[in-house]
Amino acid sequence: MDYRQLGGSGLKVPVLTFGTGTFGGKGDLFSSWGASDVAEATRLVDICLDAGVTMFDSADVYSGGKAEEILGQAIAGRRDRVLISTKATFRFGDGPNDVGSSRHHLTRAIDGALRRLKMDYIDLFQLHGFDAQTPVEETLSTLDGFVKAGKIRYLGVSNFSGWHLMKSLAVSEKYGWARYAAHQAYYSLIGRSYEWELMPLALDQKVGAVVWSPLGWGRLTGKIRRGQPLPATSRLQAKISVDLGPPVEDEYLYRVVDALDAVAAETGKTVPQVALAWVLSRPSVSSVIIGARNEEQLRQNLGAVGWTLAKDQIARLDAASATPKAYPYFHQQRFERNPPPVG
Repeated sequence: MDYRQLGGSGLKVPVLTFGTGTFGGKGDLFSSWGASDVAEATRLVDICLDAGVTMFDSADVYSGGKAEEILGQAIAGRRDRVLISTKATFRFGDGPNDVGSSRHHLTRAIDGALRRLKMDYIDLFQLHGFDAQTPVEETLSTLDGFVKAGKIRYLGVSNFSGWHLMKSLAVSEKYGWARYAAHQAYYSLIGRSYEWELMPLALDQKVGAVVWSPLGWGRLTGKIRRGQPLPATSRLQAKISVDLGPPVEDEYLYRVVDALDAVAAETGKTVPQVALAWVLSRPSVSSVIIGARNEEQLRQNLGAVGWTLAKDQIARLDAASATPKAYPYFHQQRFERNPPPVG
């Protein structure tokens, strides 16, 4: 397993991270992802560690905290071998302060995560979204306090806009507070908007991308093709999952899958392995989160590492997945002094 720097920090992380959204299966959304209990989760963790996947990602809202609880039990006795990342900010309770990135909510969220995980520190703690109602200074000073107290090792964010992240980095620099090293962002062959602004920012400010849903919300598994019904176990069978996931037009998806099929045939790899390898080849990417309902899916996803795509294969996948850029990005790419980080 290859390791990369997490942004500009000194922490090295495996290029693949295991996501625990499939642990627990509580509620309509997460039950459509999977429902691993402690026994199955422990088996998946065993396979990950054998393959060198040592980072595990969770969040308080995954199955209402159940995913964190199961993860804590699955890694019991092996804390020194793993890196744990988790997230908070989204609503976790019915009260007026049970949401957001205020000092009140973050303190309860971090202490709650530590309790559910049964550990005394979190390697990477990420804000799950940007809270526009809490001053950035309040959020960052709170997180810096947790870093100084030893309860958090590294900080990150998820789903931030470019200005959200840049403002936060500027405030951290101004006060000498702990800095965001990671941005957990959506990026896939059928979701390339990350490249427009967030990737240049990441490269300039040394913020490592920890990519979520690199298979396009379950669409690049190799089981979804033109004229065929959805697989019975797909998360796309659940309306709530479709509604909350990134939108993709069918013809665009089929065009990308056709290109993936061609490259898969040339390489002897599967469609999801090729799709994951493409994301791993992109600038700014520190780690890619893979999920799995079962051992078979996990082992297939692990096959995305240990080999690389040829330049012409990457170029063909780039061309098949290219989409028109929004303003001002289409205008900026015409200026020779402002080239994009990727073609």
